[in-house]
Amino acid sequence: IRLVESGGGLVQAGGSLRLSCAASERAFSSYVMGWFRQAPGKEREFVAAITERGRSTTYADSVKGRFTISRDNAANTGYLQMNSLEPDDTATYYCAVQRDWPLRRGDYWGQGTQVTVSS
Repeated sequence: IRLVESGGGLVQAGGSLRLSCAASERAFSSYVMGWFRQAPGKEREFVAAITERGRSTTYADSVKGRFTISRDNAANTGYLQMNSLEPDDTATYYCAVQRDWPLRRGDYWGQGTQVTVSS
């Protein structure tokens, strides 16, 4: 399964962005989907995940209340709505899918999309 992220960009602190993760196969609906991010000089960190049918979600404490993960299985696409962005959110954001919950290793990954938040 191939994943392609989009929607990154440059935004001022307090602004919003919506990331998309387009999957190449309808099998997308059989996978847990989630987002990770990696800032320069830092390790990759988990951001959010959603179960196959979207019934359950989980978030890193650093983004709770600001980010919302969702998915549209009919469109083979996942989303990450990011509000109240902060400079510390600056990173390359990757989507990943995995056969089982919870999302940890990611079985397939996208190439990443850059998010830059200016202060």
